[in-house]
Amino acid sequence: MSKILQSRLISSSTRIKNPNFSFTTIAITNPVERYWMHIQNKDPNIEKTLTRIGAKLDTSSVKEVIKRCSSSSSSNSNDQRSVLGLRFFIWAGIQRQYRHSSYMYNIACKLFRISQNPNVIKEVIEAYGDNNCVVDVKSFKIVLNLCKEARLENEGLWVLKKMNDFGCRPDTTTYNVVIKLLCKKGRMDDALKLMKEMGSVDVYPDMVTLVSMVEGFCDLGRIEDATRLFKVENRQGCLVNVVAYSALLDGVCRVGNLEKGLELLEEMENEGGVCAPTVVTYTTMIQSFCEKGRSIEALTILDRMEACGCAPNRVTISTLINGLCKEEKLDEAYKLIDRLFIKGSVSKSECYSSLVATLLRVDRFEEAEKVFRKMLVSGLKPDGVACSELFKRLCLKEQRMLDAFVLFCEIEKLGFATSIDSEIYSIMMDGLCAKSHLLEASILAKLMVDKSILLRAPYVKSVVKYLTNAGEMELVSRVYKVNGD
Repeated sequence: MSKILQSRLISSSTRIKNPNFSFTTIAITNPVERYWMHIQNKDPNIEKTLTRIGAKLDTSSVKEVIKRCSSSSSSNSNDQRSVLGLRFFIWAGIQRQYRHSSYMYNIACKLFRISQNPNVIKEVIEAYGDNNCVVDVKSFKIVLNLCKEARLENEGLWVLKKMNDFGCRPDTTTYNVVIKLLCKKGRMDDALKLMKEMGSVDVYPDMVTLVSMVEGFCDLGRIEDATRLFKVENRQGCLVNVVAYSALLDGVCRVGNLEKGLELLEEMENEGGVCAPTVVTYTTMIQSFCEKGRSIEALTILDRMEACGCAPNRVTISTLINGLCKEEKLDEAYKLIDRLFIKGSVSKSECYSSLVATLLRVDRFEEAEKVFRKMLVSGLKPDGVACSELFKRLCLKEQRMLDAFVLFCEIEKLGFATSIDSEIYSIMMDGLCAKSHLLEASILAKLMVDKSILLRAPYVKSVVKYLTNAGEMELVSRVYKVNGD
């Protein structure tokens, strides 16, 4: 073999064993790696570069890219990679095939610690200006949503003012984000000023604006300001509806001015149409009266409600029953149930279930048990809440394990056991074993196996210990079978 040929072979062998490829020569197909590589290049106008990549965008890829940007960033608030990471996030949010969810805004705020480092918002906007980037209204909306998630009203206001510098005209949505931020922080005078500014730039408040302002004023107890604003906006073309009325009514009730609330309710009833009170509106009023110990007066609101053709729901009835029971007006609660049953507004089972749960809350256990058993005799099915609360009381506080088991068997025969969850089974099993009622525990264990009901984790160890000490190894095997061990 000639020396020239040997030299070529050696040279070829060396090249194969020691390749000298750079990362830029490898075809990267993973979208995360492609975006990450371009971000590391620190291109001043990164948005154009990202657009040319054309890689797939979805929640997982966006999350991974910003995670890398945040984890590789230093604690220095001026870290360039952190800014580039946020710019990537903003760019991704305006792409046609992808939209950020509220979850992703939350993730971005946590990863970049925006609440603790609000200056990063300004750094991003200033970077756009320094690099002569073309920024549209959609990009600013994403930045404002980040401010909203991080609850940064000052930065949100600053971003809103900066939009004009980029030739972007703020719209009602952008104003609403900042106004709501200011309202949440109790800065109502600033919010009002911003709301008035909208008209000067040919942008007008909508229902979202009005509700935010009304809620903000009401949170501070400034009911008159809220009412005045309510009337002004109605005259200026922002036609109010039941949502706005309900926000004002809720605020009035929270400050305890129930008479004013009744006036407002009457106004809604007279207006009708889109302003007509809903079941939620009436229930709010009923709850406010019950909380003030005026449950009998709350019953008159139920009369008005039904007269307007608005049927009460389970929450309405539960609220009334709760109020009557707290005031020791149990006879009125029974009358209410009979009245509702006749009118067919809510089922008798729902009414009595609410009564059982309420009686237990006000520590009227004997009455609650009486009502519960009366339901079973009448063939009425107690709901999950009533069953859960009663059995917990029987087993945990009263320590009446056998009574609970017998009651459970009655429910099982009636086919109502679907109302009982695995926690109640576990509590009963644990209690029966602790009291050495092993026959009943065995029956319950078999039922749990047949129904594929798992024994809750906190109770497995204690139940197995009780049964092992009692020498009931067959029952132990059943317990393990219940939990698939």
